[in-house]
Amino acid sequence: MKVREVIAYKNYFEDFLISQPQKVQGKIFKIIEAIETLERVPTNYLKHLEETNGIYEARIQLASNIWRVFCFFDSGKLVVLLNGFQKKTQKTPKNEIEKALRLMEMYYNEKSEENGN
Repeated sequence: MKVREVIAYKNYFEDFLISQPQKVQGKIFKIIEAIETLERVPTNYLKHLEETNGIYEARIQLASNIWRVFCFFDSGKLVVLLNGFQKKTQKTPKNEIEKALRLMEMYYNEKSEENGN
């Protein structure tokens, strides 16, 4: 049973997903399923990024390779997927975090325009 709904904002997540090998795609879907169905998602799957105003990273690992997909919560039970990337260094690249923040801002701007605000 789903406890939250996961959607992708525009095509950023999808573009990232289809560029990944089949095994990685499968692992990403497992993490998304965990986010949708687990009441409490373990931090090794989903972790809040410090000082980002609500950006989380879905954490995917396969062998020694690591991927991240940024997302945020909208209205509590809706998770919005943003950009993803393969992590090659210990520290998450600042430009990827900035991109996620821009996408989140675009999402909220579009949402408020739709609601006539």
